[in-house]
Amino acid sequence: MILKFLLLALFGISMAHLEGVVVVYLRKALGILDPESNKAAIEKFPERYVLIEQTREAATIIMLVTLALLVGETWLDKLIVFLWVFAFWDLFYYVSLYVLIKWPPTFKTIDVLFLIPRPWIAPVWFPIGISIATIILILIFYVFRSL
Repeated sequence: MILKFLLLALFGISMAHLEGVVVVYLRKALGILDPESNKAAIEKFPERYVLIEQTREAATIIMLVTLALLVGETWLDKLIVFLWVFAFWDLFYYVSLYVLIKWPPTFKTIDVLFLIPRPWIAPVWFPIGISIATIILILIFYVFRSL
């Protein structure tokens, strides 16, 4: 059980880094400087690229759902696997961006969290906090479940 969750965390961390690299290249290709906020950057995106980004985000969620369906045994397990990998992916996405381009400069930096169905905008501390809370709650759940 522990090995499975460590490997799932590694999968989420790897996805996060891959997405971070894609975002760095995308920002450079579109001529977007490293602004304080990604909200300003998304306003510069041509509509075509916003639609393309939405398909990338949908593909990411489909990958996470598929992994959860393959790995989880019960519906609760599948939900936990999805949330576990999602939390590591979301948390380490910001770690990856910070390592690559020193973004975000602070936890208060405003980011575009998701584009589906429309842009979700919030300070970076929000998804980081939700991800950390999710990881802790799942760990607590499994500790009490094994007692």
